Amino acid sequence: MRILVYGAGPLGSLFAARLHQGGHDVKILARGQRLEDIRQSGIIIHDVLTDETVAAQVPAVTALAPDDVYDLVLVIMRKNAALEILPVLAANVATPNVLFLMNNAAGPEALVKAVGRDRVLIGFPNSGGYRDGPVMHVLSGTPAEPSRVPFGEVDGQVTDRTRRVAEALKAAPGLGAEIRSDMDAWLKYHVALLMPSIAPALYLAGTDHKRLARTRDAVVLGARAIREGFAVLRSLGYPVTPRRLGMFAWLPEPILVPFAQRLMADPKMKVALEGHAEAARDELQHLCDEFLALAADSPVPIPTIRRLYRAFDPDSPRLPDGSRALPLDWTPVIAAGAVLAGVAALVGGIWRRAAKGTQAARKATRSR
Repeated sequence: MRILVYGAGPLGSLFAARLHQGGHDVKILARGQRLEDIRQSGIIIHDVLTDETVAAQVPAVTALAPDDVYDLVLVIMRKNAALEILPVLAANVATPNVLFLMNNAAGPEALVKAVGRDRVLIGFPNSGGYRDGPVMHVLSGTPAEPSRVPFGEVDGQVTDRTRRVAEALKAAPGLGAEIRSDMDAWLKYHVALLMPSIAPALYLAGTDHKRLARTRDAVVLGARAIREGFAVLRSLGYPVTPRRLGMFAWLPEPILVPFAQRLMADPKMKVALEGHAEAARDELQHLCDEFLALAADSPVPIPTIRRLYRAFDPDSPRLPDGSRALPLDWTPVIAAGAVLAGVAALVGGIWRRAAKGTQAARKATRSR
């Protein structure tokens, strides 16, 4: 397949390198110093899982002309940057398939309006990374355990082209594909999980994932913001997607917060979260703004999200390192305990009545 990767950041570079290794005819669009780096040294990828560094010699181009012909254009960049290149993509009518792999809370309408419903696919790269000079440090799948890239049609249909794109992705070492019928909801929940919640909580902790892990108050605020965001989406008719994210909605805080603290302490968060938050504050705030626009149509109150939003300002004060002033909400635990106590009392009462009945029957038998 003839593929153009539009976006030469960490994840665009990763996809271009892996698709090239998978035998596709790949070009990557780059400019400035990034263009010079690629032309001089290739795409240098450091895989933090395997600690392997490879260089892929992928041809670089500087533009997408209206008459350039590709089977597929992969747009892998910040959402706010992707909106700026929509006129370029719209002008290139020779390419039938444009797959946007990026965060998106606003839905596909702007993409469809500019590029055309019959050309747009939406998805998420399902990888993480950050740039250090010419080297792209990435967290993704391996040939043994590929990272499945969720994507799909705007209307959720499974089509011949989604199958073709899935096969193209599967040919790339370390990548896989997951065709989804609910990609818009998937993207909205992914934004709710991170952008109005964990990302600003990370800024409150000085954009340091280890400090976030030990600053319980920041994690508590992040967890409460996730619950508010999920409640907003449910009120708008979007079921939790994927279902495993439901744990963030129902786990009691005394269980959820320590779990989240352990998750934030994982060294992989340096790549999966911290690096992008440092480099892309503008995109994260843009995505949070998109989510706030969604929330405006919902009756669900979002006080924690609005409180955390102030952390996008680089001059906003940080929480003290290790702060634990916010009390955890034990209400669900107490309620569950009360229910269990009630069930235990009910079962105990039934057991006692049954025991008394058995004793009475035995006495009656002996009296005969």
